[in-house]
Amino acid sequence: MKVTLFIPTLNEIDGMRVIMPKIQPGWVDQILVVDGGSTDGTVDFARQQGYDVHIQTRPGIRFAYLEAWSMIKGDVVITFSPDGNCVPEVIPNLIDKMKEGYDMVVGSRYFGGMKSEDDDPMTAFGNWLFTTTINVLHGGGYTDAMGIYRIYRTNLFYELDLDREDTYVTEKLTCCVMGCEPILSVRAAKRHLKIGEVAGPEPARIGGVRKLLPFRWGGAYMLQILREVYHWC
Repeated sequence: MKVTLFIPTLNEIDGMRVIMPKIQPGWVDQILVVDGGSTDGTVDFARQQGYDVHIQTRPGIRFAYLEAWSMIKGDVVITFSPDGNCVPEVIPNLIDKMKEGYDMVVGSRYFGGMKSEDDDPMTAFGNWLFTTTINVLHGGGYTDAMGIYRIYRTNLFYELDLDREDTYVTEKLTCCVMGCEPILSVRAAKRHLKIGEVAGPEPARIGGVRKLLPFRWGGAYMLQILREVYHWC
């Protein structure tokens, strides 16, 4: 099973310098950095380490996935944030769990009673609300349906139509570019795929600026989750 570590970046040099040396070479077969326009040396650092690098032509997190997904060499992909929120030592746990025959394994920030050190009251409530809504409406069993830290079969991106523009129509209502994780969680649950979780503690981020747009993204995600009740199967 070949594994690609997929890392979207935007001005993450401080986190990259601390986090990336902790990733052991034997853990994954490819490290693919997809950059959304960094000006702080993130791209130069990635190239110096010998990582595969793609520079986005369109800004926004989901375009990182859309533009670079064909560059993935692994049978499975781990999506990873290098800002300190994703603990590198969890990577072997994700891979080992995936080898048990799962379609997707989430590095959950809340599994087994864990908490996120990066949450504030608003994001903690939002993560609980969205995860609960996905579980109730779509038959999920998640403790964390929203986080980026997860491993899944690479071809799920196409099987679940995450590459289609009409999957993200609710973006237009809130003038934002959404991420892929919530709809991935929804559609994996709707397809009754084999989904597991491992503990993935979330420390506070290292440097950089949080890119979260809570009200715009929150509105778009909730509309997307509700729309899925009657759309796609």
